[in-house]
Order: sequence, then C-alpha cells, then structure tokens
Amino acid sequence: MAAPLSHRAGPAPGKTALISYVLPVYNEQDSIRRFHQELTAVLDRRPEYSYELIYVNDGSRDASLELLSDLAKNDPRVRVVDFARNFGHQIAITAGLDEAGGDAVIIMDTDLQDPPAVSLELIDAWRDGAEIVHARRRTRRDTLFKRATAHLFYRLLRSSTEVEIPLDTGDFRLLDRRAADELRRFRERSRFVRGMVAAMGFRQSEVLFDRDQRVAGETKYPLRKMAGLAIDGVTGFSTAPLRLITRLGFVVLALSLAGIGYAVAMKFFRPDITVSGWTMMMVVVLFLGGTQMLSLGVLGSYIGRIYAEVQGRPLYIVRQVVSGGDDGERAGGRGSGTGGPGGAGGG
Repeated sequence: MAAPLSHRAGPAPGKTALISYVLPVYNEQDSIRRFHQELTAVLDRRPEYSYELIYVNDGSRDASLELLSDLAKNDPRVRVVDFARNFGHQIAITAGLDEAGGDAVIIMDTDLQDPPAVSLELIDAWRDGAEIVHARRRTRRDTLFKRATAHLFYRLLRSSTEVEIPLDTGDFRLLDRRAADELRRFRERSRFVRGMVAAMGFRQSEVLFDRDQRVAGETKYPLRKMAGLAIDGVTGFSTAPLRLITRLGFVVLALSLAGIGYAVAMKFFRPDITVSGWTMMMVVVLFLGGTQMLSLGVLGSYIGRIYAEVQGRPLYIVRQVVSGGDDGERAGGRGSGTGGPGGAGGG
C-alpha cells in the first residue's frame, strides 16, 4: 500500500535526507561494476545524505544477477530486486519505486549514458524547492540515426499528447517523496513513465547535461522498442489517433462522393466516354481497404490496452530481494502479487 501522502518537498527539518536510487538492469554484466564504482564515488562527495541503491534485475540472461548479488554483499546500501522474468524497462522502474523509501528518488540507467555526477545536480535542484527534476539532454553521443529519430520522437509525442511532456528527457529524473508516492498510484500496464510524471504536475524543473555513450553492450531500446514506447505514449495520453480516424473518414467520404458524382456526370452528359474501369476500381478498393485496416489497427491498440487492464494481472513478479547486510535472501517482495493499489503489487 502506498505511503501516506503527508510529505513536503525536501526532508523534514533536522533529519538526514535519504536518497533512493532506482536502477533498472537488463543484461549489463559488462558495465554494472564500473557503474557502481562511479556512482559510489560520486555519493562519497555528499556524506551529508544517506543512500539506498535499488537495482532491479529485469530478467537478465547474462551474469548481471550474480554481479548485483555480490555488490549487495559488500555494500549495505544495495538492495537487488530480481524479477521472475523480463517485464520491461518501465515496469522495472515501477518496481524500484515500490521499494524506494527515500525522501527523494532518483531514476537512472546503469549503462553510464546518464552520468552519476548529474544526479547531485538533481539533488541540488530538489533542495532548492523542486518536487520533480528532469535531466534534459543538451547533447547526446549517439549515431546520427539515433539522434534524428529521438529528436523526432519527442517532438511528435509532445504535439500529439494532451500532456506537456518535457522535450529530450528520458527517465533520468528525481522525484520528491510526495511525487513518488503519487506516481506509485498509477498502475496501468502499458506504461510510459515520463508521461505519467509530466501529468502529475507539482513544481518541476530541469537540469541540462551531456549524454555519454554506452560504456559496453548494446542499446536496450532499438527502433522496434522505441516505436512501441511511442505508441504507449500516444495511446496512453492522447485520443489524437481516434480523432485522426474520424477526419480521415470525412476525407474518404468526400473523395467517394466526388468519384460518384464524376461517374454519374460522365454517364449522363458524356455517354461516349468510358469511365476508367478496372484501374480506377482497384485504386478505390485498395485505398479504402488500407484505410479500414489502419483504422482497425488504431482501434485495436486502444482495445488491447483495455483488455490488459481488465485482466488485472500483476504488473510484475519478484523472485527474490537481496539486501545489503542480509544473511540470506527473501522471496517475493513489495510489489509482487496483485497489481492493484493496496495489494501486494499495488504499492
């Protein structure tokens, strides 16, 4: 069950602030140790805070879990949430939020594209009064194709959704305790976390940073997954595709009426001229068929979201939670089980 929503921005007076890091991991065996070393070195610069590092192993197929378990044995601040299978990046973020108990929660990836030092700037902005702090990419060291598609993705998303989603921001951000508790109440399955955060409101600010290259491995968001994330973003926060179908229907109707008028006019006023037959018929049939299939696809996306919600299955299932300093591992964990608010998976 979600914690009581009685927090204010920043820690309570006289209390040492606890900062929680939510760190999704999927097949990052080549970078996880280096990431942890760099992150802990950065945290040592701010000894006035307490920290908890929540790594969420999203069903990795490599040695990531073994490396994370070793980190937990040697660092009491580390807690590892191990999924029973791969549930996806957005669900992994959700599980980390369900586990996090800090006065502020920082979400970041573990491939070192999000520099750990920038998280301290997020904390500074939070201490200045912001309840949500976005890390906005000033530059990014990616391929030209990746930069171009990401640039287009964020701008199309912003123009089509009913929520003002910050441009050029991924999931690297800080949430105040109150904002994190509110976000935990969002339990839909086709999740687009950055849209949910933008939809909540609160006092929001940005920190600009230069995004680095991956230190190892390959991207976990290829074009196919980026397209899926874009669909979740649009269908989760906008009815624009449905309105587009309506407009397209009016356009097709107008063209059909024009074609009918042309055919009738030729029959009565120019009977000596043969109206295009097979070619015109095939063009019309294929055009209408394509329009109908596209419309059904858009409707299917929304119906699929409804179907997934009605099933009421857990958002995720935790195999075990490994905590730093524990003698053993505990099975399950907050967040496994039912997915509704108030249940074991509700958060």
